[in-house]
Amino acid sequence: MEKKGITFTGSLRSDGITIYQKQGKTIIRSSSRSTSKGFTIKQFIQRQRMRHAIALWRELEHCYPMFTGAKSAYNGFVSLANRLPAVFVTKDEAMRHPSFLMPGIPVSDGTLSELKLRLGEVDGTAALITNIERYETPFTETLKLYIAEQTNEYNFPRVKFRMRNVLKEELVETGNGLALVGDEFADDNKGWALVLVMGDRCSPQSIVTRCTLYRQFTTEEVMNEAAKTYGPIKESPFPSPRR
Repeated sequence: MEKKGITFTGSLRSDGITIYQKQGKTIIRSSSRSTSKGFTIKQFIQRQRMRHAIALWRELEHCYPMFTGAKSAYNGFVSLANRLPAVFVTKDEAMRHPSFLMPGIPVSDGTLSELKLRLGEVDGTAALITNIERYETPFTETLKLYIAEQTNEYNFPRVKFRMRNVLKEELVETGNGLALVGDEFADDNKGWALVLVMGDRCSPQSIVTRCTLYRQFTTEEVMNEAAKTYGPIKESPFPSPRR
C-alpha cells in the first residue's frame, strides 16, 4: 500500500498550535514546545486571523470548493480568508476550533466573472438576488449554491457549510436579475454564495449574510482579554493617549 506523506503547513508555537496536512486533511494539534519570549499585538492579531481561517477551512473543505488560481484549494482559501476581520478567542477556546459566520468568507476563486449577490425580497418573500439576466444552462455550466450556517456546539460557535446544485427552474426573474426565493433567505444565522462553474473554471465568490454574532469577538476589549491567555505581550495593545 502506498503511504502518503505529510505536508507541513505551519506552526504557531507561541499559541501552542501546530498545523499540518495529512492524507488531504488539515490537522491542528497543541504544540509541546512553549516559549517565554512573548509576542507583539500585531503578531497576535495575525495568528488569530490564521487560526480562524483554518477553522473555517476545516468545515468548508468537505464541500470541495474551487480555488483554481492557487497551488491548492487550501492555500487559495487561506490567502483570501486572512483578509477577513480578526475575531479573538482565548487559548482554551481556540483548542475547540470555534468559527464565525461573517460577510466575505470566500468559497471559490477563479477566472470567470464574479456574480453580484445581495439579500433582499421578491414580492414580499426573502430572496438571494443576482445580476444574472439569463441562465441557459449549457452542458458545461453549473450553478452551485454554498450555504453557511452559524451553529452552537457545546456552547461554542461553529460555521457549518453545505453545497448543492441549483436547477434552472428554481430561478425567478426579477427586474434586477434572477433570484432564488424562499423563507430560508430571511434566516439571520445563515449565509449564501452562488458560484458559476464552467468545466474547470469558476467565478470568485464569497458569502453574503445578515449574521452579526462575529462582531462581539472583534472588539478591543475582547482582543486584550484573549491576548493575555497566550503569554507575555511585548507591547501594550492600545497605549494610553499622551497627556
